[in-house]
Amino acid sequence: MMAVPASLRRRVTLRAKHRCEYCGLSQLGQAATFHLDHVVPVVAGGATALDNLALACIHCSLRKGARQVAPDPKTGRSVRLFHPREQQWNHHFRWAGNELVGITAIGRATLEALALNSPEHQIIRSFESLLGRHPPPGHV
Repeated sequence: MMAVPASLRRRVTLRAKHRCEYCGLSQLGQAATFHLDHVVPVVAGGATALDNLALACIHCSLRKGARQVAPDPKTGRSVRLFHPREQQWNHHFRWAGNELVGITAIGRATLEALALNSPEHQIIRSFESLLGRHPPPGHV
C-alpha cells in the first residue's frame, strides 16, 4: 500500500466534507479513520493524486477493493461502479428514508457491490438521523 502525504489526505477529506463519497456516512463519531480509495486502483494504472482519490468509510473501501465494474442487478449487464470524481452522486442515487436507492445502472451496481444497504449501514443511518446527520447535506 502506498503512503499518501498528510497534505493530500487533508485535501481529500475536506473536499468530501468528512463523509464517505460512496454511502455518505459522516466521519464524525466514527472510531476508525476513513480510507482514501483509489477510484481507479493503482494496479489498474490509477495515480495517487487528488483527482483519483475518494474518502471512503471502511465498509465501502473494503467492499470496493480494486473493483471498477459490477453487474447491474436489474439487467445483469456489467457496468462501471460510481466514480466520485467524474459523476454526481444525486444522478445515480436517492434516499428513501434510511435506505439508499440506485436510480441508474451505475447506482444499482454500486449499491449491490458495496452492500450500501447492509444491516450495519441501516443501524448507523438510524443513529445518524437522530443526530441530524442523515440524510447527508447535498445527498438529498
